[in-house]
Amino acid sequence: MDAIKIMPCLDMKEGRVVKGVHFVDIRDAGDPVEHARFYQEEGADELAMLDIAATQENRKTRLEWVNKVSSVISIPLTVGGGIGSLNDIEAVLGAGADKVSINSAAVRNPDLIREATEAFGPGKITVAIDARRNKAMASGFELVVSGGNVPVAKDAVDWAQRCEQLGAGTLLPTSMDGDGTLSGYDIPFTRAIADAVKLPVVASGGAGRLEDFEKAVTEGHASIVLAASVFHFRTFSIAEVKAFLRSRGIKVVG
Repeated sequence: MDAIKIMPCLDMKEGRVVKGVHFVDIRDAGDPVEHARFYQEEGADELAMLDIAATQENRKTRLEWVNKVSSVISIPLTVGGGIGSLNDIEAVLGAGADKVSINSAAVRNPDLIREATEAFGPGKITVAIDARRNKAMASGFELVVSGGNVPVAKDAVDWAQRCEQLGAGTLLPTSMDGDGTLSGYDIPFTRAIADAVKLPVVASGGAGRLEDFEKAVTEGHASIVLAASVFHFRTFSIAEVKAFLRSRGIKVVG
């Protein structure tokens, strides 16, 4: 197993870091530049920044946010939200992002994944996969878009395999059932995606205890572990998470 990476996530709205439960009940969680600088100093391996309202508001990612955050860090920055075309991807990378995360636009137009990886390389392209439980789906998980609000009657695991075939470099699955709840990652969902592809998979949504990070790796088979609330509100430091994982025999970066 490769060394596991820890990735804090900045969910952005109106220029501030925010955090909600199931993508609603949003509350302020601080300044993005201060958080970004702090997380790099703490030992974060990568950073994610998601403009959570961009798709719903039918607008592009705020490039000024990307500029501000990327200017204070040197670790890889993945930016998502409102990215729907090759021009959008070029603009976000040009503003300082190292990678982009596409979601709703890729579901609407899967060829965007292939075109993006051909233009910028698979290492630059992450596909975010949001899903909810639905027994009507073969895997039990239904793909949702537009900030987790709109089900699209597609099996999330089938979609993950399609993303791999189209050339995606990384997958970022988030369970809408677990997001922001601090009740643990949705391990069955994370594992279903990770076991269906050969790509790096980011565990996302619901971390609340140190043991949750361990389970994301040992049971969910994730390569990268993303968290927001527990880092923003200083429940745990990144150093604490890494030390805990090492104590459980898990190799981590740094």
